[in-house]
Order: sequence, then C-alpha cells, then structure tokens
Amino acid sequence: MIHLKNSGHVPQDAKKLLSQADKLVAGMHAIVRDARVSSRYVEFDVSVSKEYLDVLVKKLEIISPLDHARHLVEEEMEKEKAVENGREYFNYERFWECHEILESVWKKTYDGEKDLIQGIILVAAAFVHYQKNEDDICLSILKRAMEKFGNSSGKYYNIDVDILRNKVSEIISSGKIETFMV
Repeated sequence: MIHLKNSGHVPQDAKKLLSQADKLVAGMHAIVRDARVSSRYVEFDVSVSKEYLDVLVKKLEIISPLDHARHLVEEEMEKEKAVENGREYFNYERFWECHEILESVWKKTYDGEKDLIQGIILVAAAFVHYQKNEDDICLSILKRAMEKFGNSSGKYYNIDVDILRNKVSEIISSGKIETFMV
C-alpha cells in the first residue's frame, strides 16, 4: 500500500490517477491494482517485490510526495487493539486498512457482535468505493451496513455505535456522501 500526500486530488480523479500510475510503472516488476483518493492521501494498492519498492515510490512521487508505504499482511493481535487500530485507520480515511483489520476481528466473533463488526466493515468498504468515485456502490453498501447494525447501540470499544448509525442514516437520506470520524 502506497500513500502519497494528497495535493488537491478528489475521488473523481481516481481512475485518471490509476492510469497515470500504470504508465509510470510500465516495464517494472510491479502492478498497480487500484487507486483511491481521500482528503489526506492518494492511495495505491501495489504488488511489488521489496527490491523494487524504492524505484516504484520514486516513480509515483511524480504524482505527489510519499507519505508512507506499508506492506499489508493479516496481523495477529488482541481484539481491543485491532478495533482501536481500525478506528484510527477509519479516522484517517484509510478505509481499506480499516476494513482489513476489522475483518480479522470479525472472524473471531459470534452472534450480535459479528453483525455489528460486519456493519462497521461495510461502512469502511462503502467509503473505499466513495474514494474511487463510485457513489452509487457506496450508498448501496451503506444501506447493507444499516441492516447489520440492527438494534446495536452504545459504545463498542471506543466506537459510538449510535453516532455511527446516525451519520450513515444521514448520508443515505440525503444522498450526500461525506466521510466522518468515529
């Protein structure tokens, strides 16, 4: 995962940025699979061996300066720490990473907690689509998230479920997608 500093790009630029990145790394031993745009980052999913990472980053820095690069692997950690990391990723608009880390929590939960976690994962997944300028898909996934929340309320670790549900409901009702913090 490569995060470049966002120098004025918007989600509508995602396809253009993906195409630009593909051209920049042509001929390298690298694949740029996806591009997403948040208010903070231009985020690229890449496959590249460690020996070519520096070269890849240099090429992509033509688009914008590097913020950070991270090798994503499923990490084993305590549930509380994983949920907190997921919340931090969400709040920094790193929705793909939020989705991934919470999925590892979801695999180890049962009954009502499983649905609540899946609802939060779906909100993160919806915002991944928003960052790719896929608003209709985002709204559809947010509706599925609302179904998963069911009667959940209160706090789930440091996530206020009531505020989360209300924000998602407002977005669905208005059709106006805006990210928020949890």
